[in-house]
Amino acid sequence: MKIAILKSGLSRTGGLEKYTWRLARALQQKNHAVTLVSTDSPPESELSIVAQPLKSILSFRKVQEYDAYCSEVLDTLQPDVIFGMDRNRFQTHLRAGNGVHAAYLQHRALSDSLFKRMSYRFNPLHQTILRLEKESFEHPGLQKLYTNSQMVKQEILSLYKTDPQKIHVVHNGVEWHEMQPAFDAWEEKRETTFAYRFLFIGHNYQRKGLKPLLQALALLGNRDFTLTVIGKDRNIDTFKSLARQLGLENKVSFLGSRTDISHFYQQSDCLVIPSFYDPFANVTLEALAMGLYVVSSKTNGGHEILTSENGAVIEDLTDPSSVAAALELALKRPKMRESAQKIRDSVKHLDFAQQLSVLTQL
Repeated sequence: MKIAILKSGLSRTGGLEKYTWRLARALQQKNHAVTLVSTDSPPESELSIVAQPLKSILSFRKVQEYDAYCSEVLDTLQPDVIFGMDRNRFQTHLRAGNGVHAAYLQHRALSDSLFKRMSYRFNPLHQTILRLEKESFEHPGLQKLYTNSQMVKQEILSLYKTDPQKIHVVHNGVEWHEMQPAFDAWEEKRETTFAYRFLFIGHNYQRKGLKPLLQALALLGNRDFTLTVIGKDRNIDTFKSLARQLGLENKVSFLGSRTDISHFYQQSDCLVIPSFYDPFANVTLEALAMGLYVVSSKTNGGHEILTSENGAVIEDLTDPSSVAAALELALKRPKMRESAQKIRDSVKHLDFAQQLSVLTQL
């Protein structure tokens, strides 16, 4: 078949871009004629790409411009399948990797100021995305809608008029086999220390829940632990100040954006991902595949793959004592060879190849 895959940016290295490249190659290997419709064209690609750089400066205009460009290209290509990976008004198949924007705003309201909450209805970017989201989820031509968690599926059903028979839950995949060498070497790479090592990874600390995490750590008293914070945030100084106010300045390290994430998985005992909203945070799977115990919020779709053996789910993210209770469970599970192997094995079935095989059954 002739298949068009819609993804605005291909040069970035995020989870959606990674999924787009893997999906395109997997479909091509099945002898489909695949064309990527984007806003940039990496020169090293062996795939067919049609791209037009965006002229707009304003974010909401960029979303509108890309959607209009896709419509023009699709009129020319006339593909059998239109596979959306982004936010467009129409596609026959859609992977909602960004989750549900309407639900995101609801969750975000829990941590935003009153003024910020009031601005939602006037913000042109929010309103543009909401309109595209409604049209795409409710479009009669949509055949399959893939979500990466049951959480996102239920959000769609509660907020939009979408046929539940069209929705298929396919959890994110992980490079399970590729990560084997890094996992095998974690003991020899690990620096000697007696402190329990928590790890936080994510950009936009507010949405990712760093504030409730710091507040909960302050409740652990004299427990011997450290927290390493990986990721960028324009308000990083605010969070550093909060750590000092909570008496955590000697226990928390802010390292900014890093590319050597495997090193930190090797060094750590537990990943904490207390997001206020994440359709399915990829770091959840990556950490488990590296043998780490994981503490997650209920508003991270990735919590669905946690069990009593490989992680803990925070009952109430707005209550620091509830977050602290989940951290206490983690402190009882330091990373050891046997337990780490069991945790890693718990996500073997979510290897990328397996999850992609489901998405390519058009």
